[in-house]
Amino acid sequence: MARLTTLNTISAQEHLRDRVANALRAALIAGELRPGVIYSAPALAADFGVSATPVREAMLDLAREGLVEAVRNKGFRITELTEQDLDDFTELRVMIEVPTVGRIARMGRTRELEALRPLAQAIVAAAAEHDILGYLEADRRFHLELLGMAGNRRLVEEVGNLRKRSRLFGLNRLDESGLLVQSAEEHAQLLDLLIAGDAAGAERCMLAHMSHVRNLWAEENPNGVADDGPRGVRIAEV
Repeated sequence: MARLTTLNTISAQEHLRDRVANALRAALIAGELRPGVIYSAPALAADFGVSATPVREAMLDLAREGLVEAVRNKGFRITELTEQDLDDFTELRVMIEVPTVGRIARMGRTRELEALRPLAQAIVAAAAEHDILGYLEADRRFHLELLGMAGNRRLVEEVGNLRKRSRLFGLNRLDESGLLVQSAEEHAQLLDLLIAGDAAGAERCMLAHMSHVRNLWAEENPNGVADDGPRGVRIAEV
């Protein structure tokens, strides 16, 4: 029984660490934790209403993801994300995701693709309700479950890691401008093209979607219309 109690305690601690890590990621995305600023585990723990241990462990998880760096005897500094970093992450995702959706469109996975419809609708609903965390979770599940249809687990893991490292900066500004719903609706457009088996159209749609979001993160184009893809790749409007 003692062993079971110990295991339950460990499980509870790990669960709390995961919850804290997710909350910290959300705070990063929302801009509540600022790049370059050092935060101490005890201070953050007080904000969350938990002990410092799960916060410190969660911060170490984020450090392994490259989101923060440990500062000896002080805490953790939020790593700066430059325009070059955003371009690099977006370029890698384009190289992986664009051809992958084209391949999925050719696979005739209509039933599995249609099963993603509720997630596409949930993304739009969360955007309309200004629910940033709900948007992020539905968006993450949609993209990763879609890519999972290609049958390459490592590919899905890599894209998941790239998404974490890019942090989806600027979503609050996107929401305030009213453009988050526009970005959300692109998921349903992509799904329609995939179900229709339009591989070329799906690839163009994915490239346009990622380019729109990239430009909006950096506030490069306040109208939310991307003229060029990453690295100057020209894209067609869909």
